[in-house]
Amino acid sequence: MTTKEKIISKAREQFNENGFSAVSLFELAQTLGMSRGNLAYHFKDKNVLLEAIANEMWLKLEAERNKSRRFPSFENLHNEVQLYYHFQKEYAFIFLDTHVLNHPVIKKKFREMTAQTIKDNKAALAFAVKLGNLKPEPVPGTYHNIAFLTWMVTFFWLPQQIIRGEKKKEDGEKMIWTMLLPHFTEKGIESFKSFFGQDYFDALGESFDSYLNQLISF
Repeated sequence: MTTKEKIISKAREQFNENGFSAVSLFELAQTLGMSRGNLAYHFKDKNVLLEAIANEMWLKLEAERNKSRRFPSFENLHNEVQLYYHFQKEYAFIFLDTHVLNHPVIKKKFREMTAQTIKDNKAALAFAVKLGNLKPEPVPGTYHNIAFLTWMVTFFWLPQQIIRGEKKKEDGEKMIWTMLLPHFTEKGIESFKSFFGQDYFDALGESFDSYLNQLISF
């Protein structure tokens, strides 16, 4: 690794562990065993360092997304969810800190990426309708909202896990599928089972208890 790459790697690690605002360049230089001046030679301030980390993330993310964007499909949707899980772990401080998300270096690019992700989700749904795996839209706005909610559940999965103290990453994707499955045709359900397996289909979530007296605590 070059010195710049070592700095970026250590900075990402420290920011993930302690938060972007809590780590100074002086502290980062100490963990790297170099002087503050040497670090400043490569990155004059934290904004420049943040931009370098963000650019690294964009390049990795786009390279992975382009592998599965050749045609829209539910398999791509699955890949997209798994991709977000991976990057939320590797660059946790970006996804968890609203100040970082609103940083000019981050905000514009994330807005562009979000718009493209929702567009890709819509394409996957339209392709499923065309294949006969998904029923025509039952109520105007249904599939637009599902495309948006698919992005939202995926993007904000890590923060809600921390709030709720949950660690099961697969539950987010299962929630997305339970939004979609009521709109699947029989052909679509069989295709789903063929891809994920019957066991996955049978374990999409906790069965809902509709007995009201068990839900009301007063």
